Amino acid sequence: MAIAFEVVTLFPSIIQAQLSGGVVKRALDRGLARVGCVDPRAFATDAHRTVDDRPYGGGPGMVLKPDVLALAIEDAMRRLPPGSPRVYLSAQGQRFDQNKARQVANWPGVLLLAGRYEGVDERLIESHIDEEWSIGDVIVSGGELPAGIVIDAVVRLLPGALNDDESALQESFAAARPILDWPHYTRPEQWQGRVVPSVLTEGNHAAIARYRLKQALGRTSQRRPDLLEGLELTREEHELLREYREEMKL
Repeated sequence: MAIAFEVVTLFPSIIQAQLSGGVVKRALDRGLARVGCVDPRAFATDAHRTVDDRPYGGGPGMVLKPDVLALAIEDAMRRLPPGSPRVYLSAQGQRFDQNKARQVANWPGVLLLAGRYEGVDERLIESHIDEEWSIGDVIVSGGELPAGIVIDAVVRLLPGALNDDESALQESFAAARPILDWPHYTRPEQWQGRVVPSVLTEGNHAAIARYRLKQALGRTSQRRPDLLEGLELTREEHELLREYREEMKL
């Protein structure tokens, strides 16, 4: 059964643009997922189709109104399977990561509310939202790009979405113990004075696996040491990490 997404957004064209190519489009074409959009303006009752207003208590910017958003969410939920959570994409939310993407890939569907301006009336969050997710400690103009990231991260995990399902198992954060990916090379073997590491060209699969694990552990220790915190490395992994640090003169 295909996973269903409904995105409540003031800018459906931004969502549609993110669905127009690559892995996500292929998955949609194959019937592995479907994505719909609901514009809250369709539920505004005044001549100007107003969806926002000034914040109580003063301050800059505008706040999205709870009444029109509630109607838009309720309309979207009618097209989602039972048990589909309602998610607000928010800087205050829990971090959306690969583990969460794996969970969502097993859900029947999900509603994604893309905020704008100063945010959403808190009463709407209390009454119509089940979870809040953040894509990281960064501020963007609205929730449409985060919604696209969520959809892409989830869809690529669906069987049949990638031409080679093994690809999804060998990427950064994909393993049960999330570490960064190793470096990748392709032809030509020599380019601008740089040569592909010889271990990758000699056909020794055990040596290749060892090299790749060493590079993945080493890169993680350099670039994202937080990922190694709390991980219990094996004796071999400790040795590979030591070798990497010696080779890189760290």
